This record gives sequence, structure tokens and C-alpha cells, in this order.
Amino acid sequence: MIFTSGPMFGRLLTAMVTPFAADGSVDLEGAADLARYLVDDLGTDGLVISGTTGEAPTTTDQEKAELLTTVISAVGDRASVIAGVGTFDTRHTVELISVADQAGADGALVVTPYYSRPPQSGLLRHFATVADSTALPIMIYDIPQRAGTPVATETMIELARHPQIVAVKDAKGDLTASSKVMAATDLLYYSGDDANTLPLLSVGGVGLVGTSTHFSAVGAKQMIEAYLDGKVEEALRLHRQLLPIFTGVFATQGCILVKAGLELQGRAVGGLRSPMVPATDEQKVALQQALTAAGL
Repeated sequence: MIFTSGPMFGRLLTAMVTPFAADGSVDLEGAADLARYLVDDLGTDGLVISGTTGEAPTTTDQEKAELLTTVISAVGDRASVIAGVGTFDTRHTVELISVADQAGADGALVVTPYYSRPPQSGLLRHFATVADSTALPIMIYDIPQRAGTPVATETMIELARHPQIVAVKDAKGDLTASSKVMAATDLLYYSGDDANTLPLLSVGGVGLVGTSTHFSAVGAKQMIEAYLDGKVEEALRLHRQLLPIFTGVFATQGCILVKAGLELQGRAVGGLRSPMVPATDEQKVALQQALTAAGL
């Protein structure tokens, strides 16, 4: 679903965890239930499937395709569904984005190739090749602390010239660099770090692709809307209220604590695939305290 008002993917998106059954297989029914909860109960405008929080490195191509199809069937008529297709291999990424297009995804999240740390010329070729291969709108995921390489300002401005590259999930943590790109291009900037949403909005960002939004979606959306309506003090109040969970969900890997938090709320979505491990008792206590402090 492409939004007719506001940004094409919506304002508030959730990077959804992948539910697993007791035997470790992907729980497709659980995924559909979680997607409906996030969209219908919490008001999330869109979902990112098979991202970092979705444990994409440990799911097969077939599992990714089945998961995407399931979520589109469950909520695709009332929320945008973005397929995580990024890998460190250009050819593989092209294959995954083709599958996502055929499945009916509204867009694709393409992370900076990781581990191999290509130079900026390699990033240009990678993203351009992927974009040339598809009719899907692409959101670049700039997260140097995971990928090992930032997308340089000049590179991002060059990539913005491609008609299929329309947005950025910005987890770089460099507001100056993001500001320069937004000043020079029409790229839609979504915060990829929950706690940086309000600061990014202040320099031209349009929304959030969140992890804590499995819990904080209602308040986070209110914060975004308050800021855009000129109610800056209310936006700041909500930012400060939600800050404990914006940051607390990243006390260890986000997928670990999201699954622990859903379990605390009676919405168990199964375990994690190795090398991820379940939250410790101490981490669960700290997460519960963060949820309480945020009024959740």
C-alpha cells in the first residue's frame, strides 16, 4: 500500500521481529497475528520484514519469501510492507528484490553491503545495480556501525538521482551529514535510531523505522505528528517520556529484547536463532523497568 498523503511509506514503520515455532521454523501464523497487532492495534503505518530485527541473516530465501507473502496478505491492504533484501552480494540482493517485487511488496530496504567494506565507488555500483533491476522504490539503510562502511554524503547525493532510490533509513548518527543530503536531494529520511527521531525531524526527517515501536508505536506516532503540527513542546514531552524504551530496547540486540518484551506482555513469538540468545533475567528486569518508565 502506497500512502496518498504524507511520505509514500507512512510516518511510523516497525521493523518487525520474525516469530519462530517451537521447532525453530518460521511461524507464519504468528507473523500474521503480530503484523495485525502492530497495524490494527498500535497504528503502525508500515512494516519492514526481514530486517536486522527480523533476524534476516539466519532465515533462508524461501523463508523470507513466505514471510513476506504472509504479512502482505495479512495487512498489505492497510499498511505499507517493505521487504528487507540487502546482503553483501549484489547479485543475491538483485535476486531478493525481484522476489519481493513479485510478492507485491511496497518497497525494499537495502542495507549497505557489510563485512567486505567496499569503497564508495563500490557502494555506488551496488545500489545503482540493484535499483536498475527493479520497479520497487528503494530505501537505503545507512548503518555504518553494523555494515562497517558509511554511505558518504557525496555518494548519497549521487544515488538520489536514481528514480528508484527514494528514501533512507538513517542510523548513521550524523545529523550534519543527513542535513546536507536532505538539503541537496528529495530523499525521504526516516530515523533508524528510535531515540534520534525527534532530532532528525528537526532537520527535515519524515518519520521513523523503529524497533521499540513494537511497544511505543502509539506514543512515537503522536510525537511525530505533534512535531509536524508545530506542537514542539508536546513532541519534546513525548520524546522524553519514551526515551527509556527508545534506548532500553537496545541494551542488547534489539530482536532479543523485543521478543522478551512481547513475552512479558503475553504475546510470545518464540525464541531466537543462533547466534542470538534469549534475554537474561537481568535484561528482562531492566526492560520491564524501561517499559514502566515510558508508561508502557
